[in-house]
Amino acid sequence: MAIAKADTPLLVASSAELDEMLKSDLPVLLMLWNGESLRTDVKTELDNAARTYSGRMLVVKADVSRAPELATRFEVGKHPLLIGIVKGEPLARRSRPWSTDVGAMVEMLAAHAPAKQTSAVPTAAKPAARVDTKPVKVTENTFRSEVIESALPVLVDFWAEWCGPCRQVAPILDKLAAEFSGKVRIAKVNVDENPGISQAFNIMSIPTMMFVKGGKIVGQQAGALPEHVLRDALNQLVALQI
Repeated sequence: MAIAKADTPLLVASSAELDEMLKSDLPVLLMLWNGESLRTDVKTELDNAARTYSGRMLVVKADVSRAPELATRFEVGKHPLLIGIVKGEPLARRSRPWSTDVGAMVEMLAAHAPAKQTSAVPTAAKPAARVDTKPVKVTENTFRSEVIESALPVLVDFWAEWCGPCRQVAPILDKLAAEFSGKVRIAKVNVDENPGISQAFNIMSIPTMMFVKGGKIVGQQAGALPEHVLRDALNQLVALQI
């Protein structure tokens, strides 16, 4: 079966078929459901993911009412279950997913996907990376463009208004955003307003700092880190070769 260039979700009917797909080096977005119809918005988001990441990610669907061994293997109940898998290992699970959950998990898997192939045909020069002097507010709708596709390395701060340690580290991030302007983007994700992103990346406590370069997650640290530790981490992020 030629699956590397699939641009629509792939349907599997057995554990054996799924295992063949999991042998691929590509990340896998797996949707399992128990005979019920999937929400239209969820199906649309799965179709978009398969089309957008054709050749870089596999979007796989399975009706476990027809493959009970898959229901047992992944502990599927009566509700749909969405799983993000990288190199055969599940990284995230979401029961009863909404379309935003699908989008957030796609963002997570995109960090593990191979780089998009570019055409050899000469194109116009890309515009210079935007220079920010303050942290950038990022939402579920802008996470891909502001973080995954950023020309600059990114420090993502997962925070919330009620979090005391988050407020403690906020002025430090403001200072570092100006200090590293043009070298690192500092992005802030409010976990209360964007639960899909925090669930997709298994953010269990806040503040959590996630470091991204070239679309790949290269580090993650929970807690209100002191200024000198964050500065050292950003210098390492800038110097890191991807």
